Amino acid sequence: MSWTEIVIEVARVHAEALSDALMEAGALSVSVEDADEGTEAEQPLFGEPGMEPKQAAWEHSRVVALTDVDADQAAIVAEAAQAIRLPNAPTFTLRPVAEQDWVRLTQSQFAPIHIGKNIWVVPSWHEAPDPSGLILELDPGLAFGTGSHPTTRLCMEWLEAHPAPGQTVLDYGCGSGILAMVASKLQAGSVSGVDIDPQAIESARQNAERNQCVIDFFLPDAFATSAHAGQRFDIVVANILSSPLKLMAPMLSGRVAPGGALILSGVLARQAEEVAEAYAPFIKLGVWAEQDGWVALHGRLGSDTVPPARIAGE
Repeated sequence: MSWTEIVIEVARVHAEALSDALMEAGALSVSVEDADEGTEAEQPLFGEPGMEPKQAAWEHSRVVALTDVDADQAAIVAEAAQAIRLPNAPTFTLRPVAEQDWVRLTQSQFAPIHIGKNIWVVPSWHEAPDPSGLILELDPGLAFGTGSHPTTRLCMEWLEAHPAPGQTVLDYGCGSGILAMVASKLQAGSVSGVDIDPQAIESARQNAERNQCVIDFFLPDAFATSAHAGQRFDIVVANILSSPLKLMAPMLSGRVAPGGALILSGVLARQAEEVAEAYAPFIKLGVWAEQDGWVALHGRLGSDTVPPARIAGE
């Protein structure tokens, strides 16, 4: 099957309403782009986590609607314009979309990811580059965490650099379960994962089963009433964002066993000091490593000193 895209350039004030109207008029999907992309007038719309701009489109927006090749594109545009009471139907251009093997095209965009010294995250359609490594079979999905983001990589590298056979591990904000699986494959004694998103919990359970990892995953309320209620762990890792991490300082610190380690990420380098300050009454944290402007913080409960940072190249 082939398709045709309708391309319309509009002001920001009309972009969202026009997108909805095009869907109602028969478009299969609609996206909004920066019409000035690639020029000096290009505008970055999305900021850092927690600092996203409120506008839903660009000042000069390009609305792209996908339709069946045999659809009446002019009628779709006219109906959408009338629905949002535009005085005149906007001008538009058409772009053919050739038939492709979309599954194969999507899969080609995800290759195995090498992390740390010996960890490989491998999509199910690839062979593991190094079968002797620590292999995680993980396909891109709705739950956060495939190892491509610096915060996930930093936490994985910390776990690899601090193997703890037989110890207990808590992955709070587990997403896809990738950090919990790394801990399990590094021979942790027992591993638990917690996330507020039911879809993430379901995804994490499926991923753990696929990778033959025995891990208990919970929503927060279920975790609080489980056999793990009140348990303190040898290693607690939380890869979330700085604001919730600061709010959860008493709770996460309270989950660390005496002498145990706490690892935090999802923190920008400029936020490291304020996050460490939030945990200072409970545990001293320092930057373990930094990557692409993100850091991982770590510390041990009961230690009066901040652990040293990783030396580059270790």
